[in-house]
Amino acid sequence: MKQALAIAKDHPAYEGHFPGHPMLPGVVLLAEALAAIEQSLPPAAKGWMVESAKFLIPVEPGTPLTLSHEAGASGAVRFEIHSPAGVVASGVIAAQA
Repeated sequence: MKQALAIAKDHPAYEGHFPGHPMLPGVVLLAEALAAIEQSLPPAAKGWMVESAKFLIPVEPGTPLTLSHEAGASGAVRFEIHSPAGVVASGVIAAQA
């Protein structure tokens, strides 16, 4: 599944990260992706743990992002976040036992 991932260019996380060259912290990017993934899955799909995550390209304010994700047979969800420059982040999340 693909969907736009909208993060406001004035998101407070940009302040101080880093002065003079703002970029979105990975934890905010991951939290936004998790929230979007949860909205597209059945209501019982909550309580995730991150099995792996890679942050490949910094996200500057106003960068358009697209989230793609797919659930596997095990229930784990693989995701990628894309910008016009390429893959920004990727990883796998799984429901906590």
